[in-house]
Amino acid sequence: MKILKLLSKITFFNIVILINLNIYSYSEEQPVDIWNLEEQKSQPKVLNDQNKSEISNEQSSENNVYDLQSSKSTNKIDVEESFQSSNVKIFGLYDPEDYSLKIDMWSNSDGDELKYLFSNLSKLELSEDAAEIMNISLLTNSYIPKKNISEKEFLKIKSDWLIKNNDLNLIQEYLVKNQLINISPNLVRYLADQYLSKSNISKACEIFEKNIEPIYDEYLSKLNIYCLINKGKNEEAQLILDLKKELGFQNKYFEKKINFLQGYTSEVDNTISEKSILEFHLAHRTNPEFSFEPKENTNKLIWKYLATSNLLYKIDEIEITDFEKISIIEKATNDKNYFEKDLFEFYKRFQFNINQLLNAIDSHKTLSNIEARALIYQRILLESEINKKLELIKILKNLFIKDNLSNAFDSHLKDFLNEINPDDVPSNFTTFYYNYLKTEEKSKTDIKFDNDVLHQSKLINYFNGDYASSKISKDTNNFLKKIKKNKKYFLSKKDIIFLESLRHDGIKISEKYDDLYQIDENEIPTDIQIMINNRETGLALLRIAELIGQDKIERIDEDTIYFIVTALNKLNIDWMRNKILLKVLPLKV
Repeated sequence: MKILKLLSKITFFNIVILINLNIYSYSEEQPVDIWNLEEQKSQPKVLNDQNKSEISNEQSSENNVYDLQSSKSTNKIDVEESFQSSNVKIFGLYDPEDYSLKIDMWSNSDGDELKYLFSNLSKLELSEDAAEIMNISLLTNSYIPKKNISEKEFLKIKSDWLIKNNDLNLIQEYLVKNQLINISPNLVRYLADQYLSKSNISKACEIFEKNIEPIYDEYLSKLNIYCLINKGKNEEAQLILDLKKELGFQNKYFEKKINFLQGYTSEVDNTISEKSILEFHLAHRTNPEFSFEPKENTNKLIWKYLATSNLLYKIDEIEITDFEKISIIEKATNDKNYFEKDLFEFYKRFQFNINQLLNAIDSHKTLSNIEARALIYQRILLESEINKKLELIKILKNLFIKDNLSNAFDSHLKDFLNEINPDDVPSNFTTFYYNYLKTEEKSKTDIKFDNDVLHQSKLINYFNGDYASSKISKDTNNFLKKIKKNKKYFLSKKDIIFLESLRHDGIKISEKYDDLYQIDENEIPTDIQIMINNRETGLALLRIAELIGQDKIERIDEDTIYFIVTALNKLNIDWMRNKILLKVLPLKV
């Protein structure tokens, strides 16, 4: 009988293992081959080569959708050998052919150079134009570089960019398509934590619904257990937790919260952990009387959670003498974790005498910084004279800047400035006014053609496909014929950019107009030219993104535009070139 009991226990434990591995993620859409589970169990924390190969965006038999242009000698980089190998790894979102790229765009890249370049880019707040190039270069399906960089390092660069760019939908799409829960757990955690901080539990759990493999990362495994419970799959969640405990998992805090949610205990555990947003959320979820006062050093994710869960200090509950708490609120507002409107509503509660209000510019100097801000703010609300009001607004902004709280007076500052007609702004306040107004520019979509200027003529419609290729050659040559007769017309840099792009596309331009301008091959930066020569397309695109940097492409000087367009021509990335040309060449109104 003892033997039978022992066998029964062993059998049960094996069943638990099988079931647990089968439902480690709560996907109901994809079956799991239970006969391979034992092999998976024997390799915790890593994926075998076969699995990694299957995780790649498309299996090797499907890679021919990119039409690798096998007939071209320039694209014969061991393609056949690579396809026959079980170790082919492709990570990304976009098809190369959609962006005039190739699947080997990173194959020749030096990892050291890539890491250095990305390190520089990570320090910049890139413009929309530069960010788009980054997205395409890093998220296009491609082989990983082979020189001076590992697969892990290359994927980390992708993850770091996605985190910096903070497009949660894009992150989720990338993770799901490439099945990266175990390969890039930090990126998965970032996505889940961002949604948790917004009190959006369903979105935080969504990543697990598409998962088809066991989860090895402890934090994500705990979150998956909670997500199963949240979805009503309590038994599955408990099986996973029991298995984790059999394998050595110990976390009394987590178990107490889960036991409460499972209904195994009705005793409320009042302890609050700030180690992670998950543990903090569990404390809130399991305590009907939950209360928490954040401090200055409280994690930003928790601040955001408190704000979205309506758990922050209520204005009417704070004493105006509690400067420590007010200071915390001001800092939270600066970090965008507290609403500006609530802070300024609180400033209205301060009591000042009539003399202080009338002489606010002088009297605020005798007050504490918090009181000074409240006084100046109240005086702004009472002031109607434009010059005086702008002076007060500027003083208030400087008071925030003085305490490193500039962002706390940001949107409300714009509200004040928007109430003032630009024509009424005195000359001594124009710089301040326009620096901080920063209204969104109206989209300039209407093109005004000037047929006396080459790059502003209707000929530029060629780059958006609205000008017949058969006609562009004749009309361009006719335009150049007129220019040659006009001694006052000199080809601008943008004219040259236009003509050289046409030549690149095979548009015939008569040699008799060659003397109208000269090409300086040395204008393109040496490092970019080397990248082009070495067919380091991915690196070249990152370098172009760095050149654009924080600027809108329309605001970049003509010389920089020239060698950016030249580089794209040499790389044969026509879609990107055309997009840039249609932004920088025409006159828009």
